[in-house]
Amino acid sequence: MTQKTPEGERIAKVIARAGLASRREAERLIEAGLVKVNGKVIERAALNVTAKDQITVDGKPLAAAEPARMWLYNKPTGLVTSTSDEKGRATIYDELPPELPRVMSVGRLDLNSEGLLLLTNDGELKRKLELPSTGWLRKYRVRVNGRPTDETFAPLRKGLAIGSEMFQPMNVSLDRQQGANAWVTVGLREGKNREIRRAMEAVGLAVNRLIRVSYGPFQLGQLKSGEVEEIRSRVLRDQLGMKPEPEEDKKPGPKRTRRRPNRKP
Repeated sequence: MTQKTPEGERIAKVIARAGLASRREAERLIEAGLVKVNGKVIERAALNVTAKDQITVDGKPLAAAEPARMWLYNKPTGLVTSTSDEKGRATIYDELPPELPRVMSVGRLDLNSEGLLLLTNDGELKRKLELPSTGWLRKYRVRVNGRPTDETFAPLRKGLAIGSEMFQPMNVSLDRQQGANAWVTVGLREGKNREIRRAMEAVGLAVNRLIRVSYGPFQLGQLKSGEVEEIRSRVLRDQLGMKPEPEEDKKPGPKRTRRRPNRKP
């Protein structure tokens, strides 16, 4: 006898859709005993819920899911891509405009990297865009110290092994020499920790500036450092196959906002 699929959606997915946390973070909240369904603490994420169920997280009712939204953010250097930092360093959330809703970053840029960072209010969308199967090309403008030739980057194009870790082949082109430095364009489809910096070190080059200029179909363009611009819902529909809310396309076009003043040192 075929077992009937439970109605509704997994609880962690529902929490993510409400913009409270990513799905992984929601699962941790459940494991910590902070999630109740109909007044009862749940112990595992393998539970389907429907709109009839009353859900609370850390004692607060779960808000209804907001329409998925996404923003382009030109991240400056010197900011950590996390909600808090154990070393007390400034994070992107210290600098984002206060009028933004709660947002999560799609992937990360390390402390000394800058450029395009996607932000979203939807944990499920964040998860989807970070999956390896999405395979979006990410492009970077990279300044390295040294005088490389085109042949210098052959190992990166073939796929590089550093210790026990294997990096997928990168698209690398030498753009120009500028004094003691060279500018290089790099494209890759994965996001391992400090991947480009480590790969360049492996061929004898030191990265002294790294700017992400695109993430899949989304471009940094003329967005200035610290600026945020919302992506039109129509663009999300076209690029991600999302169905916008009926009223979304009637809203004004993208508005650029600057980061908060009084940045922490």
